[in-house]
Amino acid sequence: MHDATQLTGQRAAAEYLRQLLLKPGPYRDAWQRRVANPRDDVINQLAVAELIAGQPRTARDGRSESHMEPYQLREVVAGALSGGLLSDDTLQMFIGAFSFTEDEAGRLRRLLAGSSRIRVMSGTSAMSLGATLGVDAAFGQRRHHTVSLHDHVWVTADGRIDCVRTLQVIEASAGGVDHIPFACDTNVLTLEVGQGCKELVGEVRLIAPDMFATDIMLTRALDVGETLTLEYWQSYRYPGDPCDPAEREYRRGGMRQTDNLDLRIEFHPNKLPARIWWAHWDGIDETVIEREPMTLDIQHSVHRYFRSLEKSVVGFYWEWE
Repeated sequence: MHDATQLTGQRAAAEYLRQLLLKPGPYRDAWQRRVANPRDDVINQLAVAELIAGQPRTARDGRSESHMEPYQLREVVAGALSGGLLSDDTLQMFIGAFSFTEDEAGRLRRLLAGSSRIRVMSGTSAMSLGATLGVDAAFGQRRHHTVSLHDHVWVTADGRIDCVRTLQVIEASAGGVDHIPFACDTNVLTLEVGQGCKELVGEVRLIAPDMFATDIMLTRALDVGETLTLEYWQSYRYPGDPCDPAEREYRRGGMRQTDNLDLRIEFHPNKLPARIWWAHWDGIDETVIEREPMTLDIQHSVHRYFRSLEKSVVGFYWEWE
């Protein structure tokens, strides 16, 4: 691996690793149980080292390695969480100790490998452009139009929005369109691209107090009128507060015209809402100007289709009790 790519991968994987360990849930609980007065915003490295030390260690040739005490692993943990000394073997120790899901472990490995198709949407790499800078000013003149957009949202058994898979069809309105801007709110943890997307380019930048942006490089440059289907996934970092209305809704805003918007949200069968509504909000504030009760289908999901959306915010919100 090239030195620059290796360093970028280490830092990105370390940032995602820190976010996983700070995110409310079983990973944070695992190390906090070993701390007398834990802080939610600071990872206790010795507690993490104790967890790792409690796991059997196996060498690449399959032989068991000698046991290491927590104090011996503390520098390893510190180096990994800083990104400076995060190796494949060290990452595997974290994966084993915390039993990260297959998706999370896969993201960590791809980030560490320096993949340009996945990015952590947070951290010190985000460069503030000032809260007064509007999205239009940040993105410049529009060079494409969204022909269709489909969001499939998953809510897990603990009641949190876990991830969203998006399929977007774009049509070039200018020649030589080889990338498009991407914006998301600051609850998004990672962005990973697939079909139609070559890689993520440019720095993650903060274009508003609660909004990150980056750019998606397309697999080919589009001429005027040409279309391309894009696929990407977003994972989320919600704290897990069932009383917070922001954690019981999914909105899609359209500052610029979006045609054929299709929204679907699917709930885990062990965590179904008592009530759910489709809603139309008055911009980005909390005022609902229109709503309609919805009923879950046999797949524990609700769905809504919009012919066109522009300068509007629509979506779903729900109640657990």
